[in-house]
Amino acid sequence: MSASQPVPDAAVRTARVADAAAVGAVQSTVWRAAYVDLLPAEAIDGFDAAMFTEVWTRSLQEPPTPQHRLLVATRGEDVVGLVAVGPTEETGRGEVLVLCVLPDERRTGHGSRLLNAAVDTLRANDFREVETWVPATDESARRFLEGAGLHADGAWRDRSVSDDGRTLREVRLLASITDE
Repeated sequence: MSASQPVPDAAVRTARVADAAAVGAVQSTVWRAAYVDLLPAEAIDGFDAAMFTEVWTRSLQEPPTPQHRLLVATRGEDVVGLVAVGPTEETGRGEVLVLCVLPDERRTGHGSRLLNAAVDTLRANDFREVETWVPATDESARRFLEGAGLHADGAWRDRSVSDDGRTLREVRLLASITDE
């Protein structure tokens, strides 16, 4: 890159209510692409940016718990990714609830920055472990997360994805996030 070209402004910050529409658009775009071959059409149709915007607006205004956080990755002023974290029922364990980056922004460090910020946020809330659930067939997400130090622990669940009883198998990935 020559000295005359601007350096991309990439960062992660805590989301604000004003970010809800951008976050909703990112999640809708990412989920529609990621789940197109995994979920029935009616589920994909439900991944509407306006619906996600409404959910994120409410969540940002009144988080489910004090430990729930939404962080966004930015390129300049644009929101290009997000990660949401919160507690699990297991004492000392936090969860990455959602992690997504726009397809055109992948492989530029946003996912790693988001995951690192998520872990830092969980540590700051005294969590010692992190977990996340991914579709069993999503090899790309598993490779990324395993490369970051998470590992499958053998747990799985079948999530209902349609009114006619279809399910999506997910596997759990875990990691210790203590400094020890």
